[in-house]
Amino acid sequence: MEITRLFDYLYYQKENYPQKDCFAYNVNGDWKKYSTDKVIQTVNAISRALIAEGIKPGDNVGIVGGNTPQWMYFDLGIMQVGAVNVPLYPTISSEEYEYILNDADVSHLFISTKDIYDKLIAIKSNLPKLKEIYTFEEIEGAKHWKQFLALGDNTDQSVVEEAKAEVQNGDLATVIYTSGTTGSPKGVMLSHNNILSNVEASVPEVPFDNTCKVLSFLPLNHVFERNLIYQYLRQGASVYFSEIDTIGANLLELKPHFFTCVPRLLEKVFDKIVVGGNAKSGIAKTLFNWALELALKYDLHGNNSMGYKIQYGIAKKLVYSKIAEKLGGNVIGIVSGSAPLQPRLIRFFTALGIEIMEGYGLTETSPIVCVNRFERSGRRIGTVGPKLNGVEVKLAEDGEILVKGPNVMIGYYKNEQGTAEVLSEDGWFSTGDIGIFEEGKFLKITDRKKQMFKTSGGKYICPQPIENKFKESPFIEQIMVVGEYQKFPGALFVPAFEALEVWAKEQEISYTDHKDLVKNPEVGKLFDAEKEKYNECFGQAEKIKRYALLDEEWTTEGKQLTPTMKVKRKVITQMYQDKIDEIYNV
Repeated sequence: MEITRLFDYLYYQKENYPQKDCFAYNVNGDWKKYSTDKVIQTVNAISRALIAEGIKPGDNVGIVGGNTPQWMYFDLGIMQVGAVNVPLYPTISSEEYEYILNDADVSHLFISTKDIYDKLIAIKSNLPKLKEIYTFEEIEGAKHWKQFLALGDNTDQSVVEEAKAEVQNGDLATVIYTSGTTGSPKGVMLSHNNILSNVEASVPEVPFDNTCKVLSFLPLNHVFERNLIYQYLRQGASVYFSEIDTIGANLLELKPHFFTCVPRLLEKVFDKIVVGGNAKSGIAKTLFNWALELALKYDLHGNNSMGYKIQYGIAKKLVYSKIAEKLGGNVIGIVSGSAPLQPRLIRFFTALGIEIMEGYGLTETSPIVCVNRFERSGRRIGTVGPKLNGVEVKLAEDGEILVKGPNVMIGYYKNEQGTAEVLSEDGWFSTGDIGIFEEGKFLKITDRKKQMFKTSGGKYICPQPIENKFKESPFIEQIMVVGEYQKFPGALFVPAFEALEVWAKEQEISYTDHKDLVKNPEVGKLFDAEKEKYNECFGQAEKIKRYALLDEEWTTEGKQLTPTMKVKRKVITQMYQDKIDEIYNV
């Protein structure tokens, strides 16, 4: 069958790879599996109810929730009737909900949990265009989504089929509000063709098929994970929806073949492995550290010496295979996006036998622009890979990455000025990222254009490469480089507390809590040494001269990170201005 709209993927799977577990979800410890036929039945029931409720083509309908089959049921059901899915992060503030729901003119909202429901009910009077809220969970006083389905009981399926036939390839499918690190979020308008073209170009590059089981835990309202779900439907892979908090247990239980990830999560997995290895004693600890050092020298293209290869074979049998088993034992590939991935993580996981495909894209590009291929000849560590087929990429005079292709957004919702600022008349989208090409084809992101700053001496500082390098330290979990118009670059360090606590125990350092620990003079000496070690990688003007050691991790709940785990520089600067002042003795 011809695929021209995003919901066509569901019917393509039925025709080519019907699955008993098209979607699966853990309910009270039991994995409930939904066949391709069952998913289609539910999606069509939603479409009938939407039509009965008076939803028309072009109407905006919102979804808020975690990774569940219901989220995808409504995504597909909304698009089938020509309506527009406006997905929202479940972790945003009441103010952000109010802004987006009003800006997008959302009339009906489908949400997951009681905490989201309570937050929305509290601001309901400020949402004049929002008619109804339905919940996936059963919540006292709320209308359940099964009640919504009943609205369509007297609507014939032929009405849905007529609505589907009217939906065109170029029609608006979704408006996704960017989380953004500054300013109000913008509504990115993406058509069926924007996302579909990106999916179709990506399919030849991914390693999964209809025999694979995949794990989905990144937010579905973000276009990265959503794009992959359409790819899974296209290829017939079975999708097991999970939550970030249960990844470790789910990997062991489900033994998936593939999943998508963001660097922050891979960093946490790596740190946990390292902490576990260093907690061992005697020969086991020595063996682990030897294998770890060996893995960090792994060359993707087989350019290691014969001596290295012999050692690697031993390490794989004694150490790497056991670590891989703790990740389920079947993982063949991971796609990482959203932020730069440390080269050491790529080497480490590849040494375990897990291929890491680091990519690059934005919501405005549906999202994939470039990706390192599964085949190693199409991969280069430190880059985001070659451009995706059908996507054009070029560099402006100042190094800014410009993108053109069928994946580039229609524009920003109700924001012509914002659209004109980033989208040229001939279709080139200005990403705001700075980059270079290596070997003429592998794109390397060097920094964000807006994150570059100038010191008082007139030297431009690019924070991203410095931050990425310093995060190679086993003791530095998070970092933000500061110093605009100051004499030198400084930094805020968030320790990797698990590793630091193991170290403190070895040094017989006593402490009461993290605040007490970071104030310890011996800890200060440790971080001074780490600073000097990684400063060696940079020129004099780029070296971190002074730093502040923080006693709490940055999180989405704490508002220091966006929902995609990017650092909110403005927020962090405001929250820790006193620490920054101490760095510069203000």
